[in-house]
Amino acid sequence: MKAGGVIGSERDSVGRRLNVAFGVLIVLIALVGAGAVTGALMENAVQDRIADRVQPAWAANMRLHHEAVQMQRSMRGYLLIGDPDLLDDYRQARDGYPDLLAVVRRHATSGMDSSLDRQQAQLRAYVHIADQQAKAAPRSEQAVELARKGSAALERFSSINRQLQDQLGREIQRLQDRSDTLVTVGTAALAVLVAAALALSLLTARRTIRGVVAPLRHIQKALGRLAAGEHSARVRPEGPRETWAVAESVNQLADESDRLRRIEQNRSRLGEVARQTGMRIRERLAVEEVLDNVCAGIGEGLDADYVFLLLCDGDSPLVPVARAWSADKGLLPADEQQALPGIPAEVVQDHYYQGTTWLVPDLSGYLADTRPVPGAPGSFGEIGLPEANRAASAQLGLHAVMVVPLGVADEPLGAICLARTRTDRPWESVEIETAESMASGVARALHTSTLYEHEKHLVAELRALDQAKSDFLSTVSHELRTPLTSIVGYIELLEDEDTGPLTEPQHKMLDVIARNAHRLRTLIEDLLTLSRIESGKYTSRKKPVDLRHLVASAVDAIRPAAEAASVHLDTDCPDRPLVCEADSDQLDRVLMNLLSNAVKFTPHEGQVRVSAAQQDGHAVISVSDTGIGIPTAEQKQLFTRFFRASNANDAAIPGTGLGLTIVRTIIDNHGGTTEIHSREGQGTTVTARLPLTSPNPPTATTPTP
Repeated sequence: MKAGGVIGSERDSVGRRLNVAFGVLIVLIALVGAGAVTGALMENAVQDRIADRVQPAWAANMRLHHEAVQMQRSMRGYLLIGDPDLLDDYRQARDGYPDLLAVVRRHATSGMDSSLDRQQAQLRAYVHIADQQAKAAPRSEQAVELARKGSAALERFSSINRQLQDQLGREIQRLQDRSDTLVTVGTAALAVLVAAALALSLLTARRTIRGVVAPLRHIQKALGRLAAGEHSARVRPEGPRETWAVAESVNQLADESDRLRRIEQNRSRLGEVARQTGMRIRERLAVEEVLDNVCAGIGEGLDADYVFLLLCDGDSPLVPVARAWSADKGLLPADEQQALPGIPAEVVQDHYYQGTTWLVPDLSGYLADTRPVPGAPGSFGEIGLPEANRAASAQLGLHAVMVVPLGVADEPLGAICLARTRTDRPWESVEIETAESMASGVARALHTSTLYEHEKHLVAELRALDQAKSDFLSTVSHELRTPLTSIVGYIELLEDEDTGPLTEPQHKMLDVIARNAHRLRTLIEDLLTLSRIESGKYTSRKKPVDLRHLVASAVDAIRPAAEAASVHLDTDCPDRPLVCEADSDQLDRVLMNLLSNAVKFTPHEGQVRVSAAQQDGHAVISVSDTGIGIPTAEQKQLFTRFFRASNANDAAIPGTGLGLTIVRTIIDNHGGTTEIHSREGQGTTVTARLPLTSPNPPTATTPTP
């Protein structure tokens, strides 16, 4: 009031002394005040536009480009190494980009709609190609072609994104330039008007300077300090009403800038919190560890007093509290957690399908009785909170409550409830956005962890089943050997005619029995070998072996069968030794399996050729035949246990389907490789490569014929 009295007396004195000049001076002062206020308001409007629209659009557009690049990196990594985790990373980035597009479109100016549409179209085009890449086999020709198309689509998106980013940057710069111009013009206008006032009356110069110019100088200095980055600078309101208003406007502008700066700092901090929490969650695959990290990370990061994580429990009508955390105790003990009431499943489901965060700024008004809670999902919005929930909330002193839904696709998983007991700490919009973002990551992490544990359980069951099968094969094979040995022994006794002479039909019947006993023995031996391979007991006793002798011995052993089938048998071995560090018995089995297959599948007057050679430090053994060959579509399955080609089954050619499996296992155990080339109706060639030892070894073991 004292200041107002002084100002009023000064105005009266100026009016009496200056008459018309004083009136002009009053007009000038009014203009000064109005100009300052107008300039401040315009500056505030420009800054609001930058902070609330253009700057968020610019930042979201930059994050959108980052997510697009992350999608491409994850997909390229998947196509290169086939890691399914990279495919999950791509899908997470793909699922998140529509939200960023929505943010950019919500904050961008109307003149940018065309660029936004083109950017969205190009990004969708890339995602369409990338989804095709996800279905392609890694490192395939289709994957390479799709990668090229995807790179081109992403480049087009990046070009439009950069154009839009530049457009947003120019808009920010334009608005900033406009703000600077307003400050400059306002300051200049104030100076001109003050100079005019001084020119009109020298008699009132001192009072004018004291009443108008001095406050304006203070405002100018404050603006200069604010522009220089001294955010604590403020103007002390003084002088006429107009300059007082200008000072207040400057102070309000500075306060608003501080508020926006705090919001941005808080947003950055919460963004880092969300990133760190996400990293902690992704580092764990066990569901229990994920739940612990979720509660602690969200509670500490968002400065909550309580965090309750509720997870759906099958078809149960109640969703229980899976984890509870408080700022004072951390993760609550199991007994305290179990004492907390759950939420009806229908409320959680309705909340998830609504897809929005449920916010109650002041819960205390709904704890006395069952009043409907505005905006609450399900029965909470119809009849209010159940008595158990109201009692627990009152006991904990919950005030501001935020509930974020959890789910994946169309499946609700539960909800995260964050609460504060402090009445002076409501939930801010940036905290709500961060909580929603973190909840999305939590849902994916829980879904992944659940799948991981389920997969571990299935793997354990499959291993147990495989072990039981191996044990069964081993037991059955051993049990079959004893009666088979007896059968073979009695066949030999009958053939020796110790029990009396046999007729010709009886000899033929014994031959049939002997052949089938031999087939059964071969099957049993194959099953035992397979059992030893799967149990890890199939070991090799390696020593220097000259492969030429093994080839010669195997050919001699198979020659009677070849002659009986009218199959020509040729060999081609070098003069120099082919010495490998190997188990001679196992390699002999490889050769016998390959030769017996070749003779068995080659028709009369066909040819089987065995060759051995040295090539690039390896011994190359090749068995070729002119037999029935293998259909092209079935060749990938040749090394599968018990697999037999369809044409072999059609021709009723006997076999177990284990020979090639055993062959490849033995060659692999010797550090070699096995290849098969075949054409149906023209024959098959099986090639085995084994590493050679020194060309002139001191000794070489030959198998016993």
